[in-house]
Amino acid sequence: MERIMPSPFLRRVLLLDAASCLGMGLLLAVAAGPLAGWFHLPAALLRESGIVLLAFAGLLLWMATRAAVPRWLVWAVILGNALWALDSLLLLPSGWVAPNVLGGAFITAQALVVGVLATLEHAGLRRSAPVAA
Repeated sequence: MERIMPSPFLRRVLLLDAASCLGMGLLLAVAAGPLAGWFHLPAALLRESGIVLLAFAGLLLWMATRAAVPRWLVWAVILGNALWALDSLLLLPSGWVAPNVLGGAFITAQALVVGVLATLEHAGLRRSAPVAA
Protein backbone atom coordinates (compact mmCIF):
# COMPACT_ATOMS: atom_id res chain seq x y z
CA MET A 1 0.00 0.00 0.00
CA GLU A 2 1.63 3.20 -1.18
CA ARG A 3 1.59 6.05 1.31
CA ILE A 4 2.14 9.71 0.56
CA MET A 5 3.32 12.64 2.59
CA PRO A 6 0.58 15.21 1.90
CA SER A 7 1.91 18.42 0.42
CA PRO A 8 1.16 21.62 2.34
CA PHE A 9 -1.32 22.48 -0.41
CA LEU A 10 -3.15 19.16 -0.03
CA ARG A 11 -3.27 19.61 3.75
CA ARG A 12 -4.83 23.06 3.37
CA VAL A 13 -7.41 21.79 0.89
CA LEU A 14 -8.29 18.83 3.12
CA LEU A 15 -8.71 21.24 6.05
CA LEU A 16 -10.88 23.54 3.91
CA ASP A 17 -12.97 20.56 2.82
CA ALA A 18 -13.26 19.42 6.45
CA ALA A 19 -14.36 22.89 7.56
CA SER A 20 -16.95 23.15 4.79
CA CYS A 21 -18.27 19.65 5.59
CA LEU A 22 -18.45 20.49 9.28
CA GLY A 23 -20.31 23.74 8.67
CA MET A 24 -22.70 22.34 6.07
CA GLY A 25 -23.14 19.12 8.04
CA LEU A 26 -24.12 20.99 11.20
CA LEU A 27 -26.46 23.27 9.26
CA LEU A 28 -28.20 20.39 7.50
CA ALA A 29 -28.37 18.11 10.53
CA VAL A 30 -29.65 20.78 12.93
CA ALA A 31 -31.84 22.88 10.64
CA ALA A 32 -33.19 20.26 8.24
CA GLY A 33 -36.80 21.17 9.05
CA PRO A 34 -36.64 24.89 8.25
CA LEU A 35 -34.34 24.30 5.27
CA ALA A 36 -36.76 21.70 3.88
CA GLY A 37 -39.48 24.34 3.87
CA TRP A 38 -37.31 26.99 2.27
CA PHE A 39 -35.84 24.70 -0.41
CA HIS A 40 -38.79 22.32 -0.96
CA LEU A 41 -36.50 19.38 -0.30
CA PRO A 42 -37.19 16.41 1.97
CA ALA A 43 -36.05 17.05 5.54
CA ALA A 44 -34.79 13.45 5.83
CA LEU A 45 -32.54 13.95 2.79
CA LEU A 46 -31.09 17.11 4.26
CA ARG A 47 -30.64 15.65 7.76
CA GLU A 48 -29.02 12.42 6.53
CA SER A 49 -26.76 14.36 4.17
CA GLY A 50 -25.69 16.48 7.13
CA ILE A 51 -24.84 13.41 9.20
CA VAL A 52 -22.76 11.97 6.33
CA LEU A 53 -20.94 15.28 5.99
CA LEU A 54 -20.11 15.35 9.70
CA ALA A 55 -18.53 11.90 9.50
CA PHE A 56 -16.68 12.87 6.31
CA ALA A 57 -15.36 16.01 8.03
CA GLY A 58 -13.83 13.82 10.74
CA LEU A 59 -12.08 11.67 8.14
CA LEU A 60 -10.75 14.73 6.31
CA LEU A 61 -9.48 16.30 9.51
CA TRP A 62 -7.74 13.04 10.44
CA MET A 63 -6.13 12.86 6.98
CA ALA A 64 -4.97 16.48 7.06
CA THR A 65 -3.17 15.96 10.36
CA ARG A 66 -1.27 12.76 9.54
CA ALA A 67 2.37 12.71 8.48
CA ALA A 68 1.48 10.13 5.82
CA VAL A 69 -1.74 8.73 4.40
CA PRO A 70 -2.52 5.96 1.94
CA ARG A 71 -2.65 7.25 -1.64
CA TRP A 72 -5.83 5.24 -2.23
CA LEU A 73 -7.56 7.11 0.60
CA VAL A 74 -6.82 10.47 -1.02
CA TRP A 75 -8.16 9.08 -4.30
CA ALA A 76 -11.27 7.87 -2.45
CA VAL A 77 -11.87 11.40 -1.14
CA ILE A 78 -11.37 12.91 -4.60
CA LEU A 79 -13.70 10.40 -6.25
CA GLY A 80 -16.23 10.69 -3.41
CA ASN A 81 -16.34 14.45 -3.83
CA ALA A 82 -16.62 14.16 -7.61
CA LEU A 83 -19.48 11.68 -7.27
CA TRP A 84 -21.23 13.86 -4.67
CA ALA A 85 -21.06 16.82 -7.06
CA LEU A 86 -22.25 14.79 -10.05
CA ASP A 87 -25.04 13.06 -8.10
CA SER A 88 -26.19 16.42 -6.73
CA LEU A 89 -26.54 17.80 -10.23
CA LEU A 90 -28.24 14.64 -11.49
CA LEU A 91 -30.70 14.84 -8.60
CA LEU A 92 -32.27 17.97 -10.07
CA PRO A 93 -33.67 16.44 -13.29
CA SER A 94 -34.26 13.00 -11.71
CA GLY A 95 -37.75 13.74 -10.43
CA TRP A 96 -36.86 12.26 -7.00
CA VAL A 97 -37.07 15.74 -5.52
CA ALA A 98 -38.89 18.87 -6.62
CA PRO A 99 -36.95 21.81 -5.19
CA ASN A 100 -38.03 25.37 -5.75
CA VAL A 101 -35.65 27.84 -7.39
CA LEU A 102 -33.86 28.49 -4.11
CA GLY A 103 -33.46 24.74 -3.49
CA GLY A 104 -32.15 24.20 -7.01
CA ALA A 105 -29.66 27.02 -6.54
CA PHE A 106 -28.57 25.53 -3.21
CA ILE A 107 -27.99 22.09 -4.74
CA THR A 108 -26.14 23.57 -7.71
CA ALA A 109 -23.94 25.84 -5.58
CA GLN A 110 -22.87 23.10 -3.18
CA ALA A 111 -22.20 20.76 -6.13
CA LEU A 112 -19.93 23.37 -7.70
CA VAL A 113 -18.04 23.94 -4.44
CA VAL A 114 -17.55 20.20 -3.93
CA GLY A 115 -16.39 19.82 -7.54
CA VAL A 116 -13.82 22.57 -7.03
CA LEU A 117 -12.63 20.88 -3.84
CA ALA A 118 -12.18 17.59 -5.71
CA THR A 119 -10.15 19.38 -8.37
CA LEU A 120 -7.98 21.10 -5.76
CA GLU A 121 -7.45 17.84 -3.88
CA HIS A 122 -6.31 16.21 -7.10
CA ALA A 123 -3.83 19.03 -7.65
CA GLY A 124 -2.64 18.60 -4.06
CA LEU A 125 -2.20 14.86 -4.54
CA ARG A 126 0.01 15.49 -7.58
CA ARG A 127 2.19 17.76 -5.41
CA SER A 128 2.53 15.14 -2.66
CA ALA A 129 5.59 12.95 -2.37
CA PRO A 130 5.56 9.19 -1.84
CA VAL A 131 6.82 8.03 1.53
CA ALA A 132 10.21 6.33 1.21
CA ALA A 133 10.06 2.68 2.16
